[in-house]
Amino acid sequence: MKAELYRPLDEAEYLRLEARSPVRHEYVAGQIYAMTGASLRHNIIAGNVYTLLRHHLRGSPCRTFMADAKLRVAKQQSIYYPDVMVTCHPQHQQVGSEDFLVESPRLVVEVLSESTAATDRREKLMAYRTLPSLQEYVLIAQDEALIEIYRRQGDIGWQRITLTPGDPVEWNSVELTTDFATIYEESGLALPPPA
Repeated sequence: MKAELYRPLDEAEYLRLEARSPVRHEYVAGQIYAMTGASLRHNIIAGNVYTLLRHHLRGSPCRTFMADAKLRVAKQQSIYYPDVMVTCHPQHQQVGSEDFLVESPRLVVEVLSESTAATDRREKLMAYRTLPSLQEYVLIAQDEALIEIYRRQGDIGWQRITLTPGDPVEWNSVELTTDFATIYEESGLALPPPA
């Protein structure tokens, strides 16, 4: 038997490997994890959210990114690929071809899938809450009409808000109010009729 010495990757090694990889990987404290492909419904919902936010924030100092943009969570020594995120940090008002990391998001949105829901609800929730700039973390179910918002409450903690069809969808972090129909449009998920 031959034993090999295990050595975690440092962030620079991960970024070099990721730049050449045809598969996306998330980085958590020296470990890399391949990301699974998303369903078409997942893609449509994330696209709807991106389009809604991009249109709403056009002309503002905030920028909306999706899918391939990396989010660095320094305190957790992690780099993730959120489905959608918004940053209003001045460094992102002008972006160049070498820019690929965000460190100060205001809003992060994850569309839940069966394979990622547990990670999104535990690991990423804990990691994202360490970001001082983050005001809201939104989880959108793809197999049922359900939205969870984790909203920062000043210095005292986080509030969890669960929304179902008929509730207004308010993202205070970007001063946007929308509805379930807009988020789930063309996703193939049947929404109950308005009450």
